Amino acid sequence: MGSLDFGIDPLQVEHISNEIKKAHEMNAQIAVVVGGGNIFRGMKNSKKLGMDQASGDYVGMLATVMNAIALQSELRKIGVSCRVQSAITMNKIAEPYIRFKAIRHLEKNRVVIFAAGTGNPFFTTDTAAALRAAEIGADVMLMAKNGVDGIYSDDPKTNPNAKKYEYIKYDDIILNGLKVMDETSSALCKQNNIPIIVFDFKQKGGIEKILKGEKIGTYVGE
Repeated sequence: MGSLDFGIDPLQVEHISNEIKKAHEMNAQIAVVVGGGNIFRGMKNSKKLGMDQASGDYVGMLATVMNAIALQSELRKIGVSCRVQSAITMNKIAEPYIRFKAIRHLEKNRVVIFAAGTGNPFFTTDTAAALRAAEIGADVMLMAKNGVDGIYSDDPKTNPNAKKYEYIKYDDIILNGLKVMDETSSALCKQNNIPIIVFDFKQKGGIEKILKGEKIGTYVGE
């Protein structure tokens, strides 16, 4: 959701919401999986606080719920119908995650925001995204990156000679040791034949271009 030094950056929430609205107006069914790294970063923060990994992961899941509520509020403000579903039950602020209810929301042209990851520690947001994509029968999983326009052979921010992949196979992500996503999420998408497009979310109109069939970012498939 972006951050200044810590927390939720209203400008980033506005940008993300506007990008989602553009795609929504193209009649695309959209489900969003939010992370919580702008508020709490798993192992890094857990160690500083003397927490075990499971406790740290749960705090991270709660952070995603805060981001989801912020995104929901901004989307509603700009006229986009949406619902938040949380993998951790908190009925006062979000619906519990129910697969068929999520699909029904999508059929009614509502954006669905999935929060709290998988509801279990030791699983990343990437894995949660791949799992939800498989459960709702998604045609594609879009992986939005911050300032990186695809998958590279090395970190392009530190290595100017890093090669960008226009296309890469699921297995090559693991074989080449690329850190763009975890192995579980890649395996889930491969198993369910869900292509992945990795792109720079800072680029305005990115989702819209993908929906129009324009080639941006990196395409991951068989």
